[in-house]
Amino acid sequence: MRIPAHSVCTAIRDDIVAGVYERGGRLTEELLARRYGVSRVPVREALRTLEAEGFVVTRRHAGACVAEPTEQEAADLLEMRMLLEPLGASRAAQRRTEAHLKVLRGLVRLGQERSRRGNSEDLRSLGGWFHETLAQASGSPALTSTLAQLRHKIAWMYAVEAPADPVESWAEHGGIVDAVARGDGERARAITALHTERATAAHRLRFPGGGERPDRVRTSQRPVNMTGLRH
Repeated sequence: MRIPAHSVCTAIRDDIVAGVYERGGRLTEELLARRYGVSRVPVREALRTLEAEGFVVTRRHAGACVAEPTEQEAADLLEMRMLLEPLGASRAAQRRTEAHLKVLRGLVRLGQERSRRGNSEDLRSLGGWFHETLAQASGSPALTSTLAQLRHKIAWMYAVEAPADPVESWAEHGGIVDAVARGDGERARAITALHTERATAAHRLRFPGGGERPDRVRTSQRPVNMTGLRH
């Protein structure tokens, strides 16, 4: 394939997340340049960026390799997301624009409609767009960037089960948007915290070689009680 030089980093990251490159496997500049149809210069820059993000490590005598995160490092990512997504929702309640609200409401409508039909693949994509838009609505580029990196890493390290009750899950999304639209930062934070905590329990850690841990991620998860959060 041939891609723009500035997109090399995104392309390599996406392929790492998708499992094209095995964990611990070497990433040679020459082969990557040939694969993406670019010179070695943007590949070298991309590898430096990906090393800073934690997807790549440089090893003596081997050069750039795909990272091999530990279970603890993977668990830390979920904990970070559980802290930062509620913060983003709270900030969004203060800083969102009408454009953000329009997109969020449209995604909730689609999610609620398709959850009733049981289309899990569509729901996964819509959920990703929802949380990405919510992060952007926080008005904090640093927070938005950090959450995006967390989403990439979590998608790389974990397989995610579909929600047991997708209709209820999208009702929670709707509750978040309602709170953001009213400028109620504390309610937006509370609903997002409970929603994220329950979603975390659906993650299964991937092992190198494509296997998965049979048990779910252990959290202090408790049921999301939307009634208790209503005014």
